[in-house]
Amino acid sequence: MRADGRANSELRPVKITRGAVKYAEGSALIEAGQTRVICTTTIEETVPPFLKDKGKGWITAEYGMLPRSTHTRMTRDGRSSKPNGRTLEIQRLIGRAMRSVVDLSLLGERSFLIDCDVIQADGGTRTASITGAYVCFVDALRFAMRNGMIKKIPPIDYVAAVSVGVVDGQPMLDLCYTEDKDADVDMNIVMTGSGKYVEVQGTAEGSPFTGDTLNELLTLARIGIEKLVGIQKEVLADESVFGN
Repeated sequence: MRADGRANSELRPVKITRGAVKYAEGSALIEAGQTRVICTTTIEETVPPFLKDKGKGWITAEYGMLPRSTHTRMTRDGRSSKPNGRTLEIQRLIGRAMRSVVDLSLLGERSFLIDCDVIQADGGTRTASITGAYVCFVDALRFAMRNGMIKKIPPIDYVAAVSVGVVDGQPMLDLCYTEDKDADVDMNIVMTGSGKYVEVQGTAEGSPFTGDTLNELLTLARIGIEKLVGIQKEVLADESVFGN
């Protein structure tokens, strides 16, 4: 039995609340156990120089943890200082995840800027950010369609993410912080709603792991992501996600 009473194949309680921020074109608060992340999307009528006059849009992300999102105060990592390597890695991961399920040519020459701000951290902040970012991104697309910026909503699939790992020899889904910090194997998996992999990040913190263990962890991740996509569908069910 895990510290919070879950089975090894069980997600923490997940809740996604749309419209968490008044002024953003799309926003969502995602709560995964004790981890909480505010995700917002801003639309700007510009694209990076490498996409100028290419007829395509862009999706990018910024990620940050508030100073007291953790047990002790951490230094603020944001625009006023150079983001650390972990922050840059997560920002790029969120952007790649969103771009993987969208036809950028349907966005027009505009950028969708996703901000994921961790207000409380208890493990799985990057995976929660991806899962919540998809919801606020879709709402921003709806805003763009209502306001005549785009002709239809262009996502071609859902996308969500979850952590898995091996703790005390046991494969586990959706690690909280106490499990994550002691994990023998730690992985973050990003998948689409149709079951395709976007990214697999994994490392052995102690001894190397076998292919059988890898397959077990991927199976756990698939179970978790299917449930997360189900939650996304419920949250977005009052309107069609797709433009067709």
